Amino acid sequence: MQYAVIRIKGSQYKVSEGDEILVDKVGDKEEVEPEVLLVRDDKSVKIGVPQVKGAKVILKKLGEEKGKKIYVIKYKSKSRYRRKIGSRPQYTRLSIESIA
Repeated sequence: MQYAVIRIKGSQYKVSEGDEILVDKVGDKEEVEPEVLLVRDDKSVKIGVPQVKGAKVILKKLGEEKGKKIYVIKYKSKSRYRRKIGSRPQYTRLSIESIA
């Protein structure tokens, strides 16, 4: 089984061919160029310092979507102070085409 560890926008993901991952929102015109940190084949493991030379992971954008709602609650006792704020993070879904 071949897999790779890549870094996109500061987060690391373990991927193999055919996987779909959710990453923080990437702009429409912005290209996604992952940094390949590790590649594993059936026989060998290549670890980069900090990136693996010659290794490439080809990605395809599938679309954008929203995550689950996250609530932040502030509360102070004895003063009747309560605040509830919610937000939904924006994600981009990527498909892993190939690992070379």
